[in-house]
Amino acid sequence: MRVASLHTYPIKGVRAVDVARAHVEPRGLEGDRRWLVVDANGRFITQRSHPRLATITAAPTRTGLRLSAPGAGEFLVERPSAPQRADVIVWQHQINAALADVQAGAWLSNYFGEALRLAYMDAVAERLQRNAWVADAVPVSFADAYPVLIVTTASLAAVNGEIERAGGAQVSMRRFRPNIVIDCGDAWAEDFWRVVRIGGVEFELVKPCDRCVVTTKDQETGASMGKEPLASLARLRRSADARINGVLFGWNAVPRALGRVAVGDAVEVLERRPEGFALRSDLPHGFEVEHFLP
Repeated sequence: MRVASLHTYPIKGVRAVDVARAHVEPRGLEGDRRWLVVDANGRFITQRSHPRLATITAAPTRTGLRLSAPGAGEFLVERPSAPQRADVIVWQHQINAALADVQAGAWLSNYFGEALRLAYMDAVAERLQRNAWVADAVPVSFADAYPVLIVTTASLAAVNGEIERAGGAQVSMRRFRPNIVIDCGDAWAEDFWRVVRIGGVEFELVKPCDRCVVTTKDQETGASMGKEPLASLARLRRSADARINGVLFGWNAVPRALGRVAVGDAVEVLERRPEGFALRSDLPHGFEVEHFLP
């Protein structure tokens, strides 16, 4: 098995940036989800509520980001050096983050038609994940919950096979917004991995990723594309663990040894999860994909 592709999302919710290599930090891949768009109350926004985020490109520069979007031109934003700070909210976490200059907020506000600000997770900002899935507190970026998301090509092929069986069109891996895509020949093999080594970096797979409406959005336009892949995942991958009420694709992972990963790196399973992960075989009467909508 080898790494097929690597992806970062400089601002949570925007288009993926494909990279050939990346340094792995405790919070995840370098530059991944270190920026966040927040509303007037400091609460994060994502494609769940603001699908036009998918139309924004955030290209990393030496000192910050180059933002661009259809009809909005380009805007250069610098990493804040002596910043104003504010508490921002990502799910249940409140993080004291640095605020980008007001011009960056104005560019976003004009594009979305509402008051928005851009926040940055600098060295002072701290967000720790503590829950039943991790033994110790885990530092996290502005990602939903964990530092890294790992997926496999064979599992995508299995989902697309089910979609086609039901008369639908295949979906791209981009819909699942992964960090590390592994070229693997066995669908759902990742359910049986506990620790993997990629290049010289070790990752512990701690929790399968429950999926939401973002997977139904076109990752270039933000347009809703129907109920797939959620409808097919509901037939294939419904969690039987009471702690996850949803459908599953990919695994959330925590770096246990840091370093650099690159496309083409070998992937080695160091520890296995012999029991796999429990899945439901029954689909409840009246179940609808809307169950997973916000």
